[in-house]
Amino acid sequence: MTPIADCRLYLCTPDRPDLAPFVAACIAGGVDIVQLRDKHLEARPLLQRAALVRAVCADAGVPFILNDRPDLALEAGADGVHVGQDDAPVALARRILGADAIIGLSTHGPADLAAAMAIGSGSGGLSYISAGPVEPTPTKPGRPGTGLAYLTQATAAAALPVFVTGGVTPEKIPLLAGAGARHFVVVRYLTEAADPRGAARALRDAIDGI
Repeated sequence: MTPIADCRLYLCTPDRPDLAPFVAACIAGGVDIVQLRDKHLEARPLLQRAALVRAVCADAGVPFILNDRPDLALEAGADGVHVGQDDAPVALARRILGADAIIGLSTHGPADLAAAMAIGSGSGGLSYISAGPVEPTPTKPGRPGTGLAYLTQATAAAALPVFVTGGVTPEKIPLLAGAGARHFVVVRYLTEAADPRGAARALRDAIDGI
């Protein structure tokens, strides 16, 4: 499995009818870590959908992350969980999933960053953080954009991978890279693409070019 520090292109997707082939196409295009994030499914159907993604990711050697629920991540056999500021505490996620799991945390400003740095990294703490959204996005309704300054602060301060979120496209990757980004979370550019593999390849080419 690809180590989290080497993961550059992070797909975050809700459930969809073509979930397994969509994820496979994105991986074929260059995605190297996948999160299933669905706010509407109940636990049992979410576990069923997670099993599909887990199988695709396992075949490709790509980490599979479940959003929000460390208990369901454990049951699904996920490689880790991503939690937000209002979700299960990182310490609880770590106790549930163990020392080897990938634990990610959303951060949206300096106070979140300071709290994340206090948690620490490694087997007892965080594996990575996300920073953003740099610009407002429909996937985070009501949350204002952080702008590039916070991304620069987070990437300079954090002793672990920082994945930037919010409107990532091939055209914006050089700008984000100039602010310190080396790891990128993508939602709509892939989930709304007519050709997910081609869209992922365009993103990956832009990332590999920075």
